[in-house]
This record gives sequence, C-alpha cells and structure tokens, in this order.
Amino acid sequence: METVVLPLLAFLPILVSLVLMMAFNIPAKISLPISWLLACVFGLIFWKMDWLSVFAYSISGVLNSLDVLITITGAIIVMNMLKESGGTHSINNGFKSITKDVRIQAIIIGWMFASFIEGAAGFGTPAALAAPLLVSLGFPPVAAAVVALICDSTAVSFGAIGTPTIQSLTCLGSEIATDSYSSSLSMWVSIPHAIVGTFIPFIAVAVMCKFFSKEKSFKPAFEVLPFAIFAGLCFTIPYTLIACFLGPEFPSLLGALIGLPIVIFAAKKGFLIPKKQWNFPDQNEWDESWKSTVEATKPKESNLSLIRAWLPYIIIAVILVITRLPFLPIKSTLNGNGVLAEVFAIKIPELFGVGNTSYTFKWAWLPGTIFILVSFLIIPIHKMKRQEVGQAWKNTGKQLLGAAIAIVSGLALVQIMRYSGSNAFDSTETKSMIFYMAESLSKVGKVFYVIIAPIIGVLGAFVSGSNTVSNSLFTNLQYQSALNLGLPTILIVALQIIGGAVGNMICVNNTVAVCATVGTNGKEGKIIRITIAPTIVYTILIIIIFVLLIFAFNVA
Repeated sequence: METVVLPLLAFLPILVSLVLMMAFNIPAKISLPISWLLACVFGLIFWKMDWLSVFAYSISGVLNSLDVLITITGAIIVMNMLKESGGTHSINNGFKSITKDVRIQAIIIGWMFASFIEGAAGFGTPAALAAPLLVSLGFPPVAAAVVALICDSTAVSFGAIGTPTIQSLTCLGSEIATDSYSSSLSMWVSIPHAIVGTFIPFIAVAVMCKFFSKEKSFKPAFEVLPFAIFAGLCFTIPYTLIACFLGPEFPSLLGALIGLPIVIFAAKKGFLIPKKQWNFPDQNEWDESWKSTVEATKPKESNLSLIRAWLPYIIIAVILVITRLPFLPIKSTLNGNGVLAEVFAIKIPELFGVGNTSYTFKWAWLPGTIFILVSFLIIPIHKMKRQEVGQAWKNTGKQLLGAAIAIVSGLALVQIMRYSGSNAFDSTETKSMIFYMAESLSKVGKVFYVIIAPIIGVLGAFVSGSNTVSNSLFTNLQYQSALNLGLPTILIVALQIIGGAVGNMICVNNTVAVCATVGTNGKEGKIIRITIAPTIVYTILIIIIFVLLIFAFNVA
C-alpha cells in the first residue's frame, strides 16, 4: 500500500500549485503557501515527521530564499535606477540604432546577452536582467518574461561557470567522475543541447509572435528564421567546441562572449534580416493579460552617452567574470574559504538540532550583492538626484513584496519535500517525497527510462528552481537506475543535466523572479502555460536524440 499511496501523495503538493496557477490563475504568492502547507500536513501524517522538524525545514527554506531574494532585489534596483537616471532611455536608443525590429532585439538580448549572464552567474540572474531590458524597449511585460525564460535554457547546464554539471560530477564522487568521465560528460551534455538549442532563438520569437501580436501567427517568426538560426549557431558552435576541449566551466560564458559581437555586427549590417520590420501593436491595443500588474514608470529621457548608460551592466559583467574564474583566488575567498571565511560566509548551525538545516550565507558571492553595490555606483556615474534614488528604491519595494512571499514559501516547500522522512519516528527509513517522485518515474523499463530520465531532471528544476539542485537531488538516482537497467551511465547522467536545464523555462522560482523584475506578479500561471509548450518540444527532441544514440548507434 505504501508503495502506491506515498508516491501519489508526494506528487500532490506540486500538482496543487500547478493547477492553482495554470487552471485558476491564482498567483504564486497564494498557491505556493497552500502547497507548502499541504506538504507540511503530509509530512506530519504520512512521513511521520515531528513538528520540530517541519518547523526547522521550513525556516531552512526561508534562509535559503535569501540568496534568491537578494539577486532579485539587485536586478530590480539596477533596472529602476537606470529608469530614473535616464540610462534606460539611452540603452533603448542604442538598441534601436542596431535594429528597430523587436524580433531581432529579442534574439540579441534574450538569447545572446542572457546566455552570457547565465555563463557568468546563473541561478535566475539572466532572465531577471534580460526581461527588464526588453520591457524598456517596448515589449509587453509578459512577452519579455516569456522570451527571457525560453532563451535561458541551452546555456544553463554550463551556467555559473559550469556549476550544474560540476555538481553532478561531485555527486558521483572522484572514483566515478575521473577526468575522462568529466570530459565525456561535458561532450554529451553539449552536443544534444547544441542541436536543439540552435533553434531556441527561433522558437522564442515564434512564441512571441503567436501570443503577443494582432495576427496571432507564427508567420512573422519564419521571416527571421535564417537570422535566428545564424544567432543560434553563433552561440552553439563555440559552446560545443569549448565543452568538448576545455570541459564544463566555460562553454556558456565564452560561447556567448564570442557570439554576441558577431550577432550584433550582423544585425547592424542587415545580414539575413528581412527588409520589412515587425513590431507589437500600439500599447493602447495590448491585451490586459500582456501588461504589468503594477503601475509602470516610464524611463526618464536623457542625453547620457551610450557608454555611460551601459557602464553599470559592463561593471556587473566584468565583476561576475573575474569573481567566478576558478584559477583566481577571488572565487575561493568570496565562497568563504581561507582566513577570511567567517567574514565572507556567515554560518548558521543546524536549527534545533535537526539535520540538513544548516545554512551558510555567502553574501559576497551572490550576484545580487554585486548588483546592489553597482546600483550605488550608478548615482555618481549618472549624476542622480536624491529624489530619483528614493523613487527607484520605492518602486523596488512595491515590486518585491509578492515575489518574496512566493519565493520564501516555494523554498520552504522544497526543503520539506527534500527532507521529509529524514527524521521519521518509525524505525523503517521513509524515503523523501522527492525521492518517491523520481523512483516511481524510474520503474518503467529500459526503453521508457530513456524517455523518463530527462523528465526527472525537468521535474527537479521545476520543484527546486535550479538545475544545480535538481542534479544534486537526482544524479545518483539516475546513475544507479542506468546501472540497474544496463544503460550507458554517462548518457543518462547527461539526460539528467540537460533535463534540469530545460526545466529552467518553467521552474516556479525563475518565473516568480522574472515576474518581479517586470512587474507581472500574479501572472506566473499564464507564463508557465505559455513556456510549457517549448519545454515539451525541447524535451521530446532531446529524447529522440538520446534514443538514437543509445539504441540505434549503440553509444556506450
């Protein structure tokens, strides 16, 4: 009975949040607290957890949410400071000088710029930075969020200087994850990603044209198909070569760094760009569902030079890269190692003696800390007045409230689901809710497991909000299932890593974060309903590639 009931109950909190958001348009700030409460009740009754453990894991989720909240706060305050200083106005004019076609703007910012930020920082940062830039160019806020989420997918497996893939290797241990295994894994993660990812710029534009235009048609997207494929290749070719020859740290970062100037140059020269421009309808014709839920403030007009306007973002990018290069001592120091460990990493021990509840606040390592520090540099760089600074922070506070509730309750839910059963009263060790979810999906046989493996990765990212966390949860399960079923372990682990990256399009945390930055709080369900289709397409194409690799070409 337990083998049937517990897996079903394990899925229920996630299903409830999905149904509430997607079927009833209930915002995440309401649906996620309900799901957290349901997980707590199930933990107490069916997983035999004690009240203290439920409380401790919930508080642990609150503490872990600080990392995400600080990143979102930083991204929003930079955006609002630039709006008030006139920097956004100058940046808009700069992009319009490259092209006024919003399809091309979506590719340059949503695909190339966001992939660079993903390679440097990851953890929801790319969409949080790219979406506001798109809004400032005149994109409907919901359209900007959708484009940013779809495009932030292929780069994710090697995001934050390769963290998700490195996390999988760490989970496997040094006996398995040898240098040759690591190289092969990077190769088999990158090649399928590149095959499908080359078409992601087109898919993002196609979704944008279909849902956010008068004609509700894919036709305008096909007009830019040659340029979209070109932009896809400008990233995926160096991305794959770097993954195959240098390993998992730099494919996304260097792939975007190489591809971005090429794509901008091509756009300025009109290479493969249709002569007829395409744009959204006039703002007074927008559907209400496309708009922000908070009063949008228009960017202040200014005569700032393009260099001064972009300087905050340039400083952010430079600091992110320098602080994340593994061969420099800065990364280790900011991560809380060495003599300054206690300064850069504030450690909170296990809460109330409950295991797996300790927390380390690496404040100096967070991308959000960099954003906030740079936001103060904007004041002298753009010569801002006190009133403008105050207005920027006021607007930021309004945008953050709903997102904070959703993120805090979402991560509290994740902690309950991860560690339910860790402190069970009964002598038989009850597996966690998340383990039951994955294990039930894995009992499908050899052929079907290849289909299920990436879905486990997608599910892990959707629940936890992170490809890295998804990999930490399920890499060993995937590896062991592959051994049991006689499947090539390296390809199944690659499927896990790729699936976790694809799940980035629909993961609740990223959706809430991007909604906060563009003021569309409460529309998370609508956005997930749109992004779930490209998520399914990406996943199906990846499955086809791996089925061919394993069963047609016998790749071991």
